[in-house]
Amino acid sequence: MRWNATSIYMRAGLTCPDTMKSVNASHILVKNEKDAQSIMTRLEKGESFEDLAKRFSKCPSKSKGGNLGWFGKGDMVPEFETACFNAKKGDIVGPVKTEFGYHIIKINDQK
Repeated sequence: MRWNATSIYMRAGLTCPDTMKSVNASHILVKNEKDAQSIMTRLEKGESFEDLAKRFSKCPSKSKGGNLGWFGKGDMVPEFETACFNAKKGDIVGPVKTEFGYHIIKINDQK
């Protein structure tokens, strides 16, 4: 068998970032970095991502706990997309600054 990055990832049961086609993610959108950092601290202390999204997010997805569903490359603004496709399933990343504000992103799944 010839080894390359994709085969190594597959053998380990992981999705190679270069071949990943879509991500299922949730996010919490806030207006400033201070609020985003405060939410990250609450998450680190074990608070529920979904509950915090419902309470603090400025995005309509807050009614679904911040869940954005599945999306592919090119569907989101570049900063958001880069954060999602460079993270692993289960990761919470952020704050990520975009033209919309600051995002805390939870990677629910990848394929």
